[in-house]
Amino acid sequence: MKNIIISLDGHSACGKSTLAKMISDHLSYVYIDTGAMYRAITLYFIKNNLIDQDNNLSKDFINHVDNIHIDFAKKSNEEKFTVRLNGVFVEKEIRTLEISKLVSSVSKNQIIRSKLIKLQQSYGAENNLVIDGRDIGTVVFPYAQIKFWITASEKIRAQRRYLEFQKTNSDITFKEVLEDIKRRDNEDENRTISPLIKPDNAMEIDNSYLSIEKTFQTALTHINEMMKDER
Repeated sequence: MKNIIISLDGHSACGKSTLAKMISDHLSYVYIDTGAMYRAITLYFIKNNLIDQDNNLSKDFINHVDNIHIDFAKKSNEEKFTVRLNGVFVEKEIRTLEISKLVSSVSKNQIIRSKLIKLQQSYGAENNLVIDGRDIGTVVFPYAQIKFWITASEKIRAQRRYLEFQKTNSDITFKEVLEDIKRRDNEDENRTISPLIKPDNAMEIDNSYLSIEKTFQTALTHINEMMKDER
């Protein structure tokens, strides 16, 4: 029997990663956070001064691509898999507003997307997978057996992200976060390469006013129904 792929697509801060982790834990499937992968590669470019003041990649970035290695592993004292950049855990470093402002510019580059898409697809060849991102059900795994389109209003998503940032940076304002959400939505939806669109045959869940538990139960009910067909 071929591996089961469950894809979750949607805008930033709509709860894709939280939901995907819950699904993967429940089903004991491998979970891949593609957003973390793009954030990690953005962090590499920042640390190596490969992004200019206009948020564009320098021409020299191409010479670094083969030196960037991204994977997921467990810390010795944790059960969860988290992203590593060249063998170093970077989960905390990639969850900043600076990374959020730059990741869309980095992720639209065709060379970078091709590198990460091949890596993402390799996971699906070996495992039952729950994977979330911006183009999973359209480009990375268009043949995924189960697809979700997760959405929420701009203000709700901004409020969620604002509360996350408050844990590490109390100087960030809600207005800054909301503006960043709107900017990223525009970039993701209008980029030439792999724009953010709802995948064909995806179940839409608007969780603007749903708890994460209700969102999970809604998704799980759909998964169970779809699994009957796979069996």
